[in-house]
Amino acid sequence: MKTYHLKFNKESDGCWYIDQPNYPLSHHNLMMVQGADMLCEYIAEKEGYSDHAEVDVTLNDNHPDGKVPDVTMTRYRMDYGAHYKNTKENGLPPYLVRGGQISNINTAWLCPVTLFVLHKYPKKINLYIKSE
Repeated sequence: MKTYHLKFNKESDGCWYIDQPNYPLSHHNLMMVQGADMLCEYIAEKEGYSDHAEVDVTLNDNHPDGKVPDVTMTRYRMDYGAHYKNTKENGLPPYLVRGGQISNINTAWLCPVTLFVLHKYPKKINLYIKSE
């Protein structure tokens, strides 16, 4: 089973980018948007950081040593990129609390950079947050 170790950085523009120094196209293509940015924020918060996040990822039903993923992303639609529904172990979506407001991270869109990183749009992506 392959585990992918992914790093994300929040840059000075306030946007999240996946750390892929060998990506052959423009840096702006690495930007996390449409829910993926909120997942980065969620992961960073769980790790106690504000400007970077690290997560281990397995695909489909592969779990390292039977460990339960912190967040499971299940693909529900493909068009340009893929759309994923996000759930925690309890079946609820991950969420952020900002200024007393709760923002559920129900879904995330993953752009074609996913093909460069994971080589496909998997049916399921398991996220294992480093600090938990």
